[in-house]
Amino acid sequence: MGNFAVNVAIAYQIGAARGDHSILSAMDIRNDELFAAFGQSINDLILRHRRHLERKREDRSAALKIEARWLEATSTAAGPKGRWVDGTPEYSFYICGLRKLFPDALFVHIFRDVRAVVRSMLNFHRVAGAQLVANEQEAYHYWLRTVNACIEAERAYGPSVVYRIRYTDLVNNPEPALRSLLGFLGEPYTAKCLEPLEQRINSSNVPAEFKAAGAATDPAVVENAMQLCAEMEQTPQPAQASCGAADEMEAVFRERVNYVATMDKAYQEARRIIATLSGSALLSYLVTGTVLAIADCCVAVLSQLS
Repeated sequence: MGNFAVNVAIAYQIGAARGDHSILSAMDIRNDELFAAFGQSINDLILRHRRHLERKREDRSAALKIEARWLEATSTAAGPKGRWVDGTPEYSFYICGLRKLFPDALFVHIFRDVRAVVRSMLNFHRVAGAQLVANEQEAYHYWLRTVNACIEAERAYGPSVVYRIRYTDLVNNPEPALRSLLGFLGEPYTAKCLEPLEQRINSSNVPAEFKAAGAATDPAVVENAMQLCAEMEQTPQPAQASCGAADEMEAVFRERVNYVATMDKAYQEARRIIATLSGSALLSYLVTGTVLAIADCCVAVLSQLS
């Protein structure tokens, strides 16, 4: 839903581009109203389809011979559910846009030691059948990007919106960790919350003797990641929100919206230039240069969107 938030912003730009000659502007429909309307529809849709998810979980649990008690708390039979959770790591990059869709959403930043995360990412294919990252350096880069994005969100929105919890606390001190987390969420604590943590699951099936192989990793990247990891272990999250940091995140979001909105126009213009130049043998060198420049641009686009 991160890219969806960007697309909603683009749609609003288009729908309000001609002032009172555009329906959104003519009816004084604000940007935040359009976002909230889409977010509410998504929320209602997910809650309506909850039973479908439960049925699939029941079927998979039966096939995998998983104890039925693990599904008791999550089923509607245990009581009505008014909240849902989506644990997509990519959302680290879209917190600003997601807050526009879901103004009352809360975000939980689960912080884990970079070395453990890298090991897990490199072994992700054992579960999913596909490589999550190409090599160790890419894994370190990904960790740095996601953690830095979460740090910015902590600064921008404060502890009433973003809550940092350490993975080691969930493993070593689960009861106080969960009590604190549930307090942030405004949900009551029950001892049953501890039951799923009784059995630790190595979801990526990382062998104890695993060592990263392949292309050499830049020591500077590793050092940056290790330094940030150590700082995160020792430094609590900010105690209050920062308007300046929130403005920075808003500016970055608008920049991304404008970038995506103009991408197709830039692509079409590049095709027009190639078509014009390729008809002249005298300009073959310029054509080659243009193609290379466009290729570089595409690489930049992919890099920014990855």
